[in-house]
Amino acid sequence: MGLKEVLMGVEEVITKEELAEALSEKTKGYIGFEPSGLVHIGWLIWAWKVQDLVEAGVDMTVLAATWHAWINDKLGGEMDRIKACARYVWHFLRAAGVDVSRIKFVDAEDLVRDPDYWRLVLKVAKSLTLARVKRATTIMGRKEVEVKDFSMLIYPCMQVADIFYLDVTICLGGMDQRRAHVLAREVAPKLGYRKPIAIHTPLLIGLQGAQRMDVEGEELMLDYKMSKSKPETCIFVHDGPEEIKRKIRAAYCPPRIIEGNPVMEIARLIVFRRMDTLHIERPSKYGGPLDVESFDELATIYSQGRLHPLDLKNAIAEALIEILSPIRRYFEENREAKELADLVKEKITR
Repeated sequence: MGLKEVLMGVEEVITKEELAEALSEKTKGYIGFEPSGLVHIGWLIWAWKVQDLVEAGVDMTVLAATWHAWINDKLGGEMDRIKACARYVWHFLRAAGVDVSRIKFVDAEDLVRDPDYWRLVLKVAKSLTLARVKRATTIMGRKEVEVKDFSMLIYPCMQVADIFYLDVTICLGGMDQRRAHVLAREVAPKLGYRKPIAIHTPLLIGLQGAQRMDVEGEELMLDYKMSKSKPETCIFVHDGPEEIKRKIRAAYCPPRIIEGNPVMEIARLIVFRRMDTLHIERPSKYGGPLDVESFDELATIYSQGRLHPLDLKNAIAEALIEILSPIRRYFEENREAKELADLVKEKITR
């Protein structure tokens, strides 16, 4: 697997030239995640990209950002549950087809016990203004006005320090992590580090839809991205067939409209990432069954009004059921994975 495959489905790379050079030699990459609750289908986007990078020869580290999640008040700030959730995400990656034997799984606990890590965090902080750090707090899934205590201002400095401490060349993350990666590139020369390469995957919008999305509108992304905090507008990887069908049928899906249409986004970012053909059942009076072989073909058909939204929804629901079935089966059959998922769910629902 080479540069073309790594770039597939990616929203942005800073920069492609640097990435091409890095992939030509032995290099290290990482992604950090907050253990914060049940996994929804948007996480499949970055999980599959981790596997792409592994297959491209990148030595990948997955950082369970447990302390970051604690700062961000995830799972009630209960560290034991946060750590359990980190282990649950490891099982998710395995269930999603990531070869976990070829990645290094690191807990933030391993970083924070080292005085050199905190020295690095302070060096990063001294290289940034308060205003610059405040603008970066959107990486926490919060708007600037939602920063509740001073610890949250330490969070961006920690994330930048993570990159340098782990000594990685490539940073992988969703578009919501862009500001942290740009900060890292900005301060790297000041601290004597090379500028990290940033690979940003798109954010899957929630089932409520979005009217517009753009690279510069990080706070707009927070309003519309799929979020576990809005369960009716997101599809969890554990959702059963009937639940998936119900949620997709209720999703925003205007006729002929592609942009901001969550059902079309699921087709683009999830379904055609795993399927070569999308089978669509429809009444004979509307043209009968249809097999679509690419998202571009689907977008053309839909934008021309040749496909009814309900037929599209039914097809996407069936495709998701098929894609998620191995993950559901894994969590049903693996005792530890099931117990961890139940523990995380209990914290959310109680």
